[in-house]
Amino acid sequence: MRKIRSILFIVVSCSFLNTQAQQSKRLNNNWEFLREDLGGIWEAVRPVKPGSSESVPVWEKVNLPHCFNATDAVDPDVNYYEGPGWYRTNLKIDNPYNKGRTLLHFEGAGQKTQVYVYDKKVGQHIGGYDEWTVDITDAVAEFKKDSVFNGRFEGKVPIAIRCDNSRDLEMIPSDLSDFNIYGGIYRYLNLVYTPQLSFDKVFALAEVDAAGKQGVLKISSRFYNPNNIKNVKVGIKITDPNGKIIGESQKQFTPLNLNQELENLTVKKPMLWSPSSPFLYTVEVSVSQNGEQAFYTEKVGFRNFEFVKKGPFMLNGKRLLLRGTHRHEDHAGVGAAMTEDMIRKEMLMMKDMGVNFIRLAHYQQSRIVLNLCDSLGIMVWEEIPWCRGGLGGDIYQAQAKRMLTNMIEQHYNHPAVIIWGLGNENDWPNDFATFDEEKIRMFMSELNDLSHKLDPTRMTAIRRCDFCKDIVDVYSPSIWAGWYRGIYTEYKEIAQKEFDSVDRFIHMEWGGDSHAGRHSENPDAALSKVKASGTGDERAGDASLFGGSARVSKDGDWSESYICNLIDWHLKEQETMPWLTGSAYWPFKDFSTPVRPDNPVPYVNQKGVIERDFTKKEAYYVFQSYWTDKLMAHIYGHSWPVRWGDAGEARMVKVYSNATEAELFVNGISQGVRKRNSQDFPAAGLRWMVNYKEGENDLKVVAKKGKETVTDEITQQYQTAKWGKPAKLTLSKIKDTDGKITIEVKLLDANNVLCLDAKNVIEIGLTGDGKLIDDQGTSSGSRKVELYNGRAVISLLTNGGKSVASVKTEGIKTVFLNL
Repeated sequence: MRKIRSILFIVVSCSFLNTQAQQSKRLNNNWEFLREDLGGIWEAVRPVKPGSSESVPVWEKVNLPHCFNATDAVDPDVNYYEGPGWYRTNLKIDNPYNKGRTLLHFEGAGQKTQVYVYDKKVGQHIGGYDEWTVDITDAVAEFKKDSVFNGRFEGKVPIAIRCDNSRDLEMIPSDLSDFNIYGGIYRYLNLVYTPQLSFDKVFALAEVDAAGKQGVLKISSRFYNPNNIKNVKVGIKITDPNGKIIGESQKQFTPLNLNQELENLTVKKPMLWSPSSPFLYTVEVSVSQNGEQAFYTEKVGFRNFEFVKKGPFMLNGKRLLLRGTHRHEDHAGVGAAMTEDMIRKEMLMMKDMGVNFIRLAHYQQSRIVLNLCDSLGIMVWEEIPWCRGGLGGDIYQAQAKRMLTNMIEQHYNHPAVIIWGLGNENDWPNDFATFDEEKIRMFMSELNDLSHKLDPTRMTAIRRCDFCKDIVDVYSPSIWAGWYRGIYTEYKEIAQKEFDSVDRFIHMEWGGDSHAGRHSENPDAALSKVKASGTGDERAGDASLFGGSARVSKDGDWSESYICNLIDWHLKEQETMPWLTGSAYWPFKDFSTPVRPDNPVPYVNQKGVIERDFTKKEAYYVFQSYWTDKLMAHIYGHSWPVRWGDAGEARMVKVYSNATEAELFVNGISQGVRKRNSQDFPAAGLRWMVNYKEGENDLKVVAKKGKETVTDEITQQYQTAKWGKPAKLTLSKIKDTDGKITIEVKLLDANNVLCLDAKNVIEIGLTGDGKLIDDQGTSSGSRKVELYNGRAVISLLTNGGKSVASVKTEGIKTVFLNL
């Protein structure tokens, strides 16, 4: 507990939602929001009748979680909002406990937050990603004493919260970071009632030897005890994954320490936690005093892991290849304010793709994510947002240490966590006038020491800061073979060289951008312009689409076809690298970023294997074909409606599958059976050269593994007509269902032939009663977007009326469509 100015300013870091006896309620509804600042707190809490002339400024009704930047982060015409915003509500507060405490528990809010009960400031927090709690007990009691004020609010208590994501060089993360620094109460906010004595935190450390013969479970706690109660009874119950009680005790503590060791239990032959069998034990702790109890429940797992020096990764005594990806807290239409259902869907999609490891980039993420990683069997690298920009002063460094401490303490019990990340791309300057490598090394060492002091059982790691790679336990260099540098066939050679340069190596971040819906008949053409790099690192300016040496990121077609080949090559090579600990593809889902306004979808990093709205790209199935056991087969090109070439010209058809063999049928005629061989690139040998007929073609694959069979089918058009210079746009309605219309843009030449390689930037407008479903940051949800194979689609809501849609591009006549 720390005090700020007075007893009303008590702020503690805790995990109250793990408790059972304490009453907790998510405060999702009945909020109002103002995206600007106020002249003072009185403007937020003064009692004014709705609709009166004094109701200024005008507030917007919202639900939590809520993000300032739900849509403007990907609005092609504006900079996303960075500044203050206010939330307000009136709460019915009746704590049932005698002398109990009333708390507001924030699971995350960005980036500087202040909390008010009526006109009294009761707490504040700096940092957008860790959890924190404000004790509002005394302020509520003081407000309720004033019968006049209390009566005006009909017995409810006015709460106002100010969030601020303004640019601030003395905060992390840097605004140079390749992601938006969101504002708002974008994770769940909870009203919590506790007895006067409760738990702040329970630390449960489950350790086991590599053979799995004997485990030890150490339990300690930190209490929330503002009244300094000294004589208490603590109960402990531990159950195994089958619900069997394996340990139970009652202990008296007089006096009670703030930090108290509770239990040290030996567990013989524990059920081991792993990606294939994520067994979880349950720890239940209670504390009793004056007839009241507080409970705390945690899940823990026994697992033994090791990054072998100059060797692979071992889990429970056996080699395991870490098959990973990355996650940003970002989604279409909501920004960072993802609901629990959205988060669950995303994590299940990762698991279904075969992921067993994830780097949570580049900040502490929601407790919901960590709980799902525990239960799904996904190992975690979680890191603080010291990302790019250099190193600030004392305030900056204190925040970094505080966020590291909070992250480790709040997620200490999760068996999924194996690495605490200390930073990302810390060799990237520009936030400050000076860039001092030695000072960065000194601070990195301080963070490394702090991490090991707080948790000696996990590894520390950083990505891309070569002058600090000797400080941390595990290091990831920058290897972007085939994207920012070089060609993808260099991957194994470069990785081996980097592996030899450190004691413990892992490969974070690889891949490249793909514009969903764009495909190519010759995807590797750009490689002819690119020289082998020997390093594969991304360098200053390589993320730019302009200038510099030839590289696929600048000179390639950004097609799904190319990225599937790049991923395919990496995955087949990783199967032949016995020394490799693992890698993580960057990232799982496209996300918004302020530093990429010129991308095909403006302000979106398009390297994901799914789009921001969960739409799968073709690359998703490449991973599935290597990483999953459940039989699957996917013909490449579900989002490729029209292929092209000469009449009679053979075209490659690829099938991504984990089957042992597959047979392709085109227009009902067998093209033969192919055997899968992961080293037969591309598509592990499941490819056919096919003669398409002009017009419509039906493709079907039948894939087998043992007695199991699975099929997949698509229909594609084949165009032999050659196109000339783009000359005209067309706009047509292709779907109309329940008040939602989808329209399609096409770019044709003077002879009305579809220009299948056209990448023009188009802008779609709408006038009338309807509303475009845009600012989604997806290829089909952006009013300004690059065409994919000469076409683009977007949807709109009619709102029961009429509208006129328009589309324009530079140098071509604008066209209109009545709807």
